[in-house]
Amino acid sequence: MRNGALYLGNFLDWLASRDVAIASKVTRPLLEKYQKHLHAYRKRDGQPLSVMGQHVRLITIQGFFRWLTRQRHLAANPAADLELPRIGRRLPRAVLSAPEAEAVIAQADLTTALGLRDRAILEVLYSTGMRRRELCGLSITDIELTRGTVLIREGKGRHDRMLPLGARAAEWVQHYRRSARNRFTPNVDDPALFLGRDGRRLTSGVLGNLVHAYVAKSGVGKTGSCHLFRHAMATLMLEGGADIRYIQEMLGHARLTTTEIYTHVTITRLLAIHRQTHPAELAFAANAIRA
Repeated sequence: MRNGALYLGNFLDWLASRDVAIASKVTRPLLEKYQKHLHAYRKRDGQPLSVMGQHVRLITIQGFFRWLTRQRHLAANPAADLELPRIGRRLPRAVLSAPEAEAVIAQADLTTALGLRDRAILEVLYSTGMRRRELCGLSITDIELTRGTVLIREGKGRHDRMLPLGARAAEWVQHYRRSARNRFTPNVDDPALFLGRDGRRLTSGVLGNLVHAYVAKSGVGKTGSCHLFRHAMATLMLEGGADIRYIQEMLGHARLTTTEIYTHVTITRLLAIHRQTHPAELAFAANAIRA
């Protein structure tokens, strides 16, 4: 976590102000007091910490005590059952429509090795909805082109999962492997599927930047990177009639409630049903026909 050290330092300072300098002296009631402190805390501008701000600080503390317990510095974890503030589910800020997704994918320059690589990357993201880190972690042996599957090794939560890879995406991956991949590295034994300019496994930062650039270049008027394709896959498949539990498996969500956010952005079918069944809409349509 980017600010983990800062959050932990704040917690330790709070403990020191209460003359607590030993981890074994930290109890569940004391942690609950700190939780109340975070709730009442005001920033320099007078604003309270957001629910997310409180949540990430407490998550950091939970991780710290989990580590202490695993290292046997503590006999029991006082933060194990600490109830965290609930975070409301936010709708994705932007979701690509099918034409917009195609517009972004079409930006790759197929006359260059980089363009062929990027087209394969965009196709895989769109077909599977996998996370940025998961795509960077792919090895050649993780994709079975003839079967049309891709294996995600140790995705979020360190769980493996097998995903379907669409025929179009598989074709572009095969084209990249045959025509472009060897231009990035002479090492035929390198297991990484997608390589950077330096011949090494593509990094999450580089991947995020290149997808962001393609989105901007496409002119679709939306901002984002790899998660745009993740959202698009989930939303468009739901609109196409896919069962939400299959989308849950595709996305690698541990809980169905996490996936259910996408039911709120699949507005296309809801609009159609509204127009077809709402009495005001029916009356308006009838009047328009008479006119």
